[in-house]
Amino acid sequence: MNKLNDVLEKLNTAQVNASWIFNTNITNYNEEQLLKETSKYNKEQKAIWQEIQKFSNYKQYQDPALRRQLEKLSVLGIAALDSNESQKFINISTEMERIYSSASVCLPRNGSLKCGLELEPDLSNIMATSRDYNLLRETWLRWRDSAGRPIRNLYLEYIRLGNKAAIKNGFKTLDDLWLFPWETPDFKQQIEQLWQEVMPYYQKFHAYVRMKLRKFYGAERMPNDGTIPAHILGNMWAQSWTNIFDVVAPYPGKKSLDVSETMRAQNYTALRMVQLSDKFFTDLGLIPMPGPFWRESMINKPTDRKVVCHASAWDFYNRKDFRIKMCTNVNMEDLITVHHEMGHIQYYLQYKNQPVTFREGANPGFHEAIGDLLALSVSTPKHLSKINLLSDYEEDHELTLNHQMQMALQKVSFLPFGYLMDAWRWDLFSGKASKNEMNRHWWMYRLKLQGVSPPVKRNETDFDAGAKFHVPASVEYIRYFVSFIIQFQFHKSLCDIAQPNVPLHQCDIDGNQEAGQRLAKALALGSSQEWPKTMEMMTGSRNMSAKPLIEYFNPLWKYIDEQIKNENVGWNFNVNQYMENNL
Repeated sequence: MNKLNDVLEKLNTAQVNASWIFNTNITNYNEEQLLKETSKYNKEQKAIWQEIQKFSNYKQYQDPALRRQLEKLSVLGIAALDSNESQKFINISTEMERIYSSASVCLPRNGSLKCGLELEPDLSNIMATSRDYNLLRETWLRWRDSAGRPIRNLYLEYIRLGNKAAIKNGFKTLDDLWLFPWETPDFKQQIEQLWQEVMPYYQKFHAYVRMKLRKFYGAERMPNDGTIPAHILGNMWAQSWTNIFDVVAPYPGKKSLDVSETMRAQNYTALRMVQLSDKFFTDLGLIPMPGPFWRESMINKPTDRKVVCHASAWDFYNRKDFRIKMCTNVNMEDLITVHHEMGHIQYYLQYKNQPVTFREGANPGFHEAIGDLLALSVSTPKHLSKINLLSDYEEDHELTLNHQMQMALQKVSFLPFGYLMDAWRWDLFSGKASKNEMNRHWWMYRLKLQGVSPPVKRNETDFDAGAKFHVPASVEYIRYFVSFIIQFQFHKSLCDIAQPNVPLHQCDIDGNQEAGQRLAKALALGSSQEWPKTMEMMTGSRNMSAKPLIEYFNPLWKYIDEQIKNENVGWNFNVNQYMENNL
């Protein structure tokens, strides 16, 4: 097994390296090199997998760590396809990513047509800051024409090959293969249960935001069914609504908790944001970022080449090289993103001495939750004041509600989106949804769970899900939903150590080494044991629960109940009214 670990390390390092080179410099040559490296990686992985099949009696082995490693290695994933189909799958995936990452649009600006506008920063900025209903609709539409539509037919082939790979791994369909790392037979039911727990709170929040938007844009702009048009929520996918804080703030005249302006006034740079985040980790007694991280990370968008701007954290599997890649903007949102990505790196650092197979989160949601967990402390008014980004800070009820609203626009608004991204894909993979109605099914979920509607009629030549990075990039998404639930469980358990008598929404664990120790202990395990055990170490309970999330927002729920007395909570919807009948 030790020998195999050495082989896996080298294999992973070569593959990650090729991927890094392509992601930070998109050229045809780098794409070819990545494809070569990926097919080599898949061949080697397949050979190892075939070797492992000889140990079909591994479940009888006495050594639990060995047994667990073999069980994890017994599922190969896509590389189980024969070499031609495996290559085809890689080509399709790379092509979808290329289309997404190089998509650009033309928009009317100041009386003329401006072309070559990319998602980052151009279109994201328009979606975030413009309050021009028609410009937002046009931006929303053009991005989907440019990034989503061209991917549709590739995605059909992706599903076909993915399902074939699932069968080769001993599963029925690709959704079963995707759920294997969760090691939870009733996982889909557990997720639905968590959604049912938070849904009444989301619906109240939705009613409040809808009321504010109706006042802002006028009732004639709002659909009669009670849904919110997807393009006026401040984000290309309406997954996070933080950018419309100015429209929905409980106390608009109060000092803003968005410290972006202050950061710019204090000449913050991307590097300084990363250094600030590193200090937060080390003050908790956690591991500082190593040398290669500072030398090799890409934290600014280069001007001389195309890159994949989507923020990500990288483990090169050689126990010394860890990097982040992001096109950092100096603003509060990216300060939080920096903490999130460095949370991934901290996890990598903690479990770097585990066998390769265990170098991953206790479950995929754990990885996403760690960075966010720390950001819950960082974004408190008290902490922002401590790091000199918020001056003359005094805790009062109005400031608390503004902060709660800001957090809810990020955390509560996201929950249905975090669920539906994979609920939709699971249905496509399992055949529950027809391939002729992929877009209709997407909008069925967006209307039903999220209560948002498309601003223009859609049809089946559209492929709106494909205009979201994680679909072309083949990144499962339910991990984010889970992470948004469990980060509050983790926060509560660390706050019980660090500040037991402080309300959950005001707790800041900064500098508490005992809390840091509990965290480090859980992170260092990687996936060497089933996640409910690690969960229990962290929180005292083996189960996921939305109770801490609901508790965190207690002041906000009280406020919203007062505000929406005359609102109808919830919405009706009929997906057909938003679809044109043509394929």
